[in-house]
Amino acid sequence: MRQVRVETGEGAERLTIVRLDPATVHFRVHYNPTAPRPVSAWAERLQPLLVANGGYFTPENETTGLLVSGGKTWGAPYGEFAGMFVVASDGQVSVRWLRDRPFDPDEPLAEALQSFPVVVKPGGVMGFPADADDGHPARRTVVAQDQEGHILVIVAPRGYLSLHELARFLAESDLALDVALNLDGGFSTGLWLKVNGTSVEIDSLVPVPSVISVERRVRERR
Repeated sequence: MRQVRVETGEGAERLTIVRLDPATVHFRVHYNPTAPRPVSAWAERLQPLLVANGGYFTPENETTGLLVSGGKTWGAPYGEFAGMFVVASDGQVSVRWLRDRPFDPDEPLAEALQSFPVVVKPGGVMGFPADADDGHPARRTVVAQDQEGHILVIVAPRGYLSLHELARFLAESDLALDVALNLDGGFSTGLWLKVNGTSVEIDSLVPVPSVISVERRVRERR
């Protein structure tokens, strides 16, 4: 876990960055449109190592993009402009740009969450140019994958970064990112982490119907 200060014209943002090894943890997507909760309440219920808010949702708390939880599917797939966090049925975890790796309705998925925009495109290319941004700063949540296959969860809770500023910082940083996907931000941004004496509690300001959770992988006895 790292915390990084990012200076902007509006003020100083403080990113919290958590890097996770898929070989040592399980990722899950949780969804409950009938009982949305703040991220802190999701954490209390799930007791994970980490939980972060998921993707966009309607006023009725229904996902606006494809979501897969425990092999069950909700929502409609986004187009190639979007991205997807994926846990395949064989346990492989990835973050991908749908233009580069389109969604296949027949692919076996255990967990998945679509969102947009892709702020870092495959190969670490800055994915959200200044002319695509209205410049509006907000709280941000990002799920990303680095060039070694680690998954990163990144939150900017103070609300000082525009999407372009965030995309530029991530692409130019020392995080060696391959792909980074923006999740729901603003009042939805939240991160709860508790592991090895380290604790981070950044609560969402509204209840959210979907989250990504991380649990320790139990080693099989031989």
